[in-house]
Amino acid sequence: MSRTDEDEDLKRMRKFGIGQSVPRAEDARLLRGLGQFTDDLAPPRSTMMYVLRSPHAAARINGIDTGTASRCPGVLAIFTGADAAKDDLGGFPSLTRSTAPDGSPNFEPPFTVIAKDVARYAGEPVAIVIAESITQAKNAAELIEVDYETMPTVSSLAEADADNAPTIWPECPSNLCAIGRFGNPEAVDKAFAEAATITRVDVGISRVAVSSMEPRTALGEWNQAENRYELTAGVQGAHLVRNQLAACIFKIPPNQVRVRALDVGGGFGLKAAPHPEFALVLWAARKVGRPVRWTSERSEGFLSDCHARDQSATCEIALDANAMITGLRVKTRANLGAYIGLTGMNCALGNIGHLSGVYTIPAIHAEVRAYFTNTVPIGAYRGAGRPEAITVVERAIDVAAHEIGMDPAELRRRNLIQPSQFPYDTGFIFTYDSGDYPTSQAKAQAAADWDGFEQRKLEAMRRGKLRGIGMAHVVEIAASMKDEMGAISVEADGSVTVSTGFHNHGQGQETTMRQLVSEFLGVQPDRIRMKPCDTDIQPFGMGSGGSRAAAVGGVLIQTIAGRIIEKATAIAAFLLATNVEEIEFQDGTFTARNTNRSATFPEIAALAHQPARLPPGMEAGLSHSQLVSMAGPTFPNGCHICEVEIDPETGQMHYIGYWVCEDVGNAINPMIVAGQIHGGVLQGLGQILGETIVYDQDGQLQTGSFMDYQMPRAFDMPPIQTISNHVPSPNNPLGIKGAGESGTVGALPAGLNAVCNALRPLGIRHFDMPATPQRLWKAIRDAGKPEHLAQHMEPAA
Repeated sequence: MSRTDEDEDLKRMRKFGIGQSVPRAEDARLLRGLGQFTDDLAPPRSTMMYVLRSPHAAARINGIDTGTASRCPGVLAIFTGADAAKDDLGGFPSLTRSTAPDGSPNFEPPFTVIAKDVARYAGEPVAIVIAESITQAKNAAELIEVDYETMPTVSSLAEADADNAPTIWPECPSNLCAIGRFGNPEAVDKAFAEAATITRVDVGISRVAVSSMEPRTALGEWNQAENRYELTAGVQGAHLVRNQLAACIFKIPPNQVRVRALDVGGGFGLKAAPHPEFALVLWAARKVGRPVRWTSERSEGFLSDCHARDQSATCEIALDANAMITGLRVKTRANLGAYIGLTGMNCALGNIGHLSGVYTIPAIHAEVRAYFTNTVPIGAYRGAGRPEAITVVERAIDVAAHEIGMDPAELRRRNLIQPSQFPYDTGFIFTYDSGDYPTSQAKAQAAADWDGFEQRKLEAMRRGKLRGIGMAHVVEIAASMKDEMGAISVEADGSVTVSTGFHNHGQGQETTMRQLVSEFLGVQPDRIRMKPCDTDIQPFGMGSGGSRAAAVGGVLIQTIAGRIIEKATAIAAFLLATNVEEIEFQDGTFTARNTNRSATFPEIAALAHQPARLPPGMEAGLSHSQLVSMAGPTFPNGCHICEVEIDPETGQMHYIGYWVCEDVGNAINPMIVAGQIHGGVLQGLGQILGETIVYDQDGQLQTGSFMDYQMPRAFDMPPIQTISNHVPSPNNPLGIKGAGESGTVGALPAGLNAVCNALRPLGIRHFDMPATPQRLWKAIRDAGKPEHLAQHMEPAA
């Protein structure tokens, strides 16, 4: 290679390292239709699975007649809950434990993969049909006769909590599964007794569907030769899924289950937890001796994908005479659904520490009551409890500010944790690592022209429109799952391959991992490859989730690369005839200090693969794998501002603009961070705008398609401006905090505060999400007659 070529390579590499907004490498493959998703796989002799689901939210199953259906063309087998019981299939557990009302461990029902005696939500699997084609399977399923005996139904939190409510589980007669209590109630009582002002607000967090672009899908195979199950599926945490299937469903060692994930079209938490269909395709594959494929249809996804959110909270906030927050009291009811999903209880209880927000609140007490209902189980969705908690406290602060006649921004500013106070122990579960919240708020206010809002509001009123602005601070725990394992394989020509427990499902991880490797090993980006996630390749991993990949992955790659460089340095010293201490490594080149002798990383890699030329006793090769653990979690944060306009004649709401000042610590790829923030914000605003899952009193899903479920479209969304105020985390050697969920966590309260602010001139104190035209129109009409409305719409003199 000529000197000119080397210089060009060096320039290219330096433009690819940490802090560079390089384009996503995976996009070229995905945008050209060259990605490989699970549904693309059709092994020879593969069959299709159709899941027959309960049409009733609560029904006893007195019998299932599959005789006629089993004789249909193309049908290989039909299995029911009775068959699963004969084969001793288990159920999924919950990762989070709590206590029942009497103080004992909470009741945890068996989350079986197929109902046997009772169906407890509409959509629960009651039988599966395996056939040569999906059409044949569906046709046969229509001939299965299930003798249902319907039972009383509980379809909402209010019904579950009512006196004499129908009982979903005999072991839990009140439907109240768990009570979690946190904080210091005595200190809160004292704060409220001495408060100058007390504000109380009830906040409802609607239930939503995750709606990933790629629906859930699975390919199950039984490896007869090795006596093991093999699952290919769009999952976020392959190892977690493997372990649950092995230990809880099939009751076998984990090495008898292999899980691999190729390209994944969006996870958002939904695909972190195992669902029944993963076990069903594997079980059926073994029974019929052929591969079994299943891909959820969109309407099926609404019925069977874990839903998210669905909480209601009463929040009280105490202020002293100087508008300083002295106490916070929150009582929350959380819907678990019919079963406790793997992460469902964690959404209700696991992230309650976020109630402290970014404020110095000396006394906090929270109580969470988690209920069973005849609905789809709740699971993780972008934020998984963080948006719920932050929305409650940010909504309460907004209401309190208006009640004392203070600008909500000023009330927030007075109570913010100051940069000099970090690390900051909130006294309520979390200790924050670093941040500069006042600067973030100031930057966000400047970008949104917060001070100019009143003029814009008056101008809107002259046009007959209601205009509102909302602010919210966000802070979220990231990388709380601190352990991760990875490997970097180095070939003899210096090219490298990376494998980790997490992988790419839309966040640009393939690119960011390559950037990290290039930064630390000095390898050209086009010589770095990242493997799909495969439990046979990587024995341990926690997967993607909780905004952890960049923070934990950064430490992982840095650590492994450091070990590789350490060994490569020893080889370079041998080659260059000097001491290890005299070797310097920079930009992919090892140099003997104060000499003109040097060797490139590929040259050292080549030598490393020639044992006879290595120093005596040195093991050949440069590849290395390792498990690492971070010192502690990180806390990304930011200030969000949203501006909306509402047409009081139609109830139509439009987002006008959105501004975020975010602190994700050091960013590996600022462009990808901005993309993550944008995507998260849109998911939060979508829930405010109209996304909501609705059940009727019989537990029937009323929003079972995109005709009923208001998925936001591109033109529904506002322009989003992101500003950075990065403060590196001391808990991460690279200063990375993470970015995956903070957009959603902030958008939910900022959007809701903007809507409520727009409605405030009509005397509306609070408005629960979603802000659909029908709900807004009714709220506006309920606030007064059109003449009364017109009076409010008069611009100020």
